[in-house]
Amino acid sequence: MDLPYRSAVKLAAAIRKRKVGCLELLDLYLDRVERHDTMLNAVCVLDAERARVRAAAADRALARGKVWGPLHGVPMTIKESFDVAGLPTTWGDPALKANVAAQDALAVERFKAAGVTLFGKTNVPLMLADWQSFNAIYGTTNNPWDIARSPGGSSGGSAAALAAGLTGIEAGSDIGASIRNPAHYCGVYGHKPTWGICSPRGQALPGRVSQADISVVGPMGRSAEDLAVGLDVMLGMDAVDGAGLQVRLPKPQRKKLKDFKVAVMLDDPNARVDRQVQERLQALADFLRASKAAVSYAARPAIDTAEAQRVYIHLLRAATSARQSDEQFARNRDVAQKLDSADDSYYARMTRANVTPHRDWLAVNERRHQMRLAWAAFFEEWDLLLCPAASSAAFPHDQKGERHERTILVDGRKEPTTDQLFWAGYSGCFYLPSTVAPCGFTREGLPVGVQIVGPQYGDLACIAFAKLLEREWQAFVPPKGYD
Repeated sequence: MDLPYRSAVKLAAAIRKRKVGCLELLDLYLDRVERHDTMLNAVCVLDAERARVRAAAADRALARGKVWGPLHGVPMTIKESFDVAGLPTTWGDPALKANVAAQDALAVERFKAAGVTLFGKTNVPLMLADWQSFNAIYGTTNNPWDIARSPGGSSGGSAAALAAGLTGIEAGSDIGASIRNPAHYCGVYGHKPTWGICSPRGQALPGRVSQADISVVGPMGRSAEDLAVGLDVMLGMDAVDGAGLQVRLPKPQRKKLKDFKVAVMLDDPNARVDRQVQERLQALADFLRASKAAVSYAARPAIDTAEAQRVYIHLLRAATSARQSDEQFARNRDVAQKLDSADDSYYARMTRANVTPHRDWLAVNERRHQMRLAWAAFFEEWDLLLCPAASSAAFPHDQKGERHERTILVDGRKEPTTDQLFWAGYSGCFYLPSTVAPCGFTREGLPVGVQIVGPQYGDLACIAFAKLLEREWQAFVPPKGYD
């Protein structure tokens, strides 16, 4: 594969073997950003001068036989919401336009310790709250496969930059499929880790230090191997929790596809899935059966999916409720009190959750933990669950109104775009890891990903399965037009 589209692991190997220099590779990516990003608008902040200094130092270190880490010299961008010392962290909010980070996020520190050359940040939606990536500061990011469509969100700039070969490796965050959705839309790899195993310190709004419920940070790349390396880099507590807690993920037990027992979920009444997406997942299931894997279309955790969706929306919007100003909170409280008790729309659920009393939150959280036990029982018999990452392939840009007012086309029918939150929360609400890997294309040539869900702390099993699919089924394919 052409150099800019290689995996980060292969780029690092080429550097160590002196096939390409660190500064040479950085300049290649900077040139590609200059040539292609005017059309995509994926890289919203460049830090070329400091990156060139870093890359030159990496070349000198290698000449002395010193390797900084597994990603020595690999050029990297990172989602705008991660703090990078000296660069703005705005979350796409004009009110934070002047906010410049004083120190690196912990994930940034760890990637630098692994040897990367960080040269910029990638675009996000306002407050990371959309499956599109546009805001009043940096503008709109386009999908490399079709610039009239969304690259996903909220790590949309990350996925677009990877797909178009503008960066070597990336990292994102995920509370509502913000890693998984753009990986699916752009045809790249993304991993949403088990909640709590990767410290998010420094990936937060100014002044926030606690980890939000459900929310995680995780790696993105052009190969499953990049996810494995990226997760290893990001893994672990911060200094406070790390004084007593360590993360030791179990190693994968299955070595071949035929060793796996997988459940396949193509659709659900809470979030109808476009036929073309289902066809790609069905083709994968057929391939797995032909490979002698055990495949079930009926196996599920013993939970009601409608209740799981209600629990997720409640906890999700409670988790993001701290973003409200006092005025917004008061307004939402007034609206919630006037809602019809029978109103079960997404807007009603969201509004109630935005002002939920703590006693009510505790009751919903209890149901969440009861469902966690049902998931754990399911994974005693089944290794993985395969399902969609979203209801459709990438959809056309639509910036009118509020997110909950917009629709997408699913088999030609308009469906609320927020219905897709089901595919984010079905696993994410219950702390489970999920890997999204390429799974082919629609008839229009848009990427489709498969979401690989594993048991809590089964991150390496999810990624190992993605590696096998990459080798035997479908690997990353670059979009045309970015030579």
